[in-house]
This record gives sequence, C-alpha cells and structure tokens, in this order.
Amino acid sequence: MKNLMIVAALALGSMTAFAQEETPAEEVAVAAVEAVEEAQDNFAELAIEELPEAITAALATDFPGATIAKAYVNEAAQYKLEVAKEDGEALELYADAEGNWIEM
Repeated sequence: MKNLMIVAALALGSMTAFAQEETPAEEVAVAAVEAVEEAQDNFAELAIEELPEAITAALATDFPGATIAKAYVNEAAQYKLEVAKEDGEALELYADAEGNWIEM
C-alpha cells in the first residue's frame, strides 16, 4: 500500500513539472508578441500638422469624416494614428510615409 501511495505522489509531481514547460511554438509566439509590443513602444508623439500629406489624404479617402486625435512616428518612418470616426468609434491605424496602411 505504501508503494502505491509513493507511485501516486511521484506521478502527480511529474505531471505538474511537465505542465509548466513551454513548447517551442509557445516560446515563438511569446517572442513575437514581445517584439510587437517593443515596436509599438518605440513611437514618439508627433504634431498632427507634421504628418505627411499622403497619410492625411489616405485617411480622408478611406475614412471620410474621421479626425486624428494623436499621431506618433518611429525610427522606421512608420506612423501610428489614434483616430475618431464620425460615429465616435476610436481606431488605431498604422501607415508608412507614402500613406499605405500597414499591419502592426
């Protein structure tokens, strides 16, 4: 009976040890999320008047009536925009200097 209790305790202990390890896929996913967060943190606030004309034109074309609340730029000349649509919905958009929308 003692042996059965010892085996049960060892089995339970080994299962919890394996459950805490991350798989390589999970490690890659965590690293990707951290890289995106780091990239987003590298944006510096920019005066709205300093945005390239291509970005304001793209916003007017693709989101008519939307207004820019805040603008940011990073070292790669990517722009982050906090935008309010006419219906009050808030958006966070990313664009390059040529006014092309990008995924971040």
